[in-house]
Amino acid sequence: MSENNERPKVNLADAIRQKLEQKKQHSSSKPGASFQAGSAKPLKSQNNKKPNNQRRRTGGS
Repeated sequence: MSENNERPKVNLADAIRQKLEQKKQHSSSKPGASFQAGSAKPLKSQNNKKPNNQRRRTGGS
């Protein structure tokens, strides 16, 4: 590693701020950028666990 680096040292907080700014500018340039086409899935019911009918079948207590 030579001392003549092309990029000056930047602290982590500044680098993160710059990345966030780039993302904001990039996403605001496209209309509807918050919605990603192709990733939409139809919503499913999350109640898909079947009840345990063992007691009813066996005449349990």
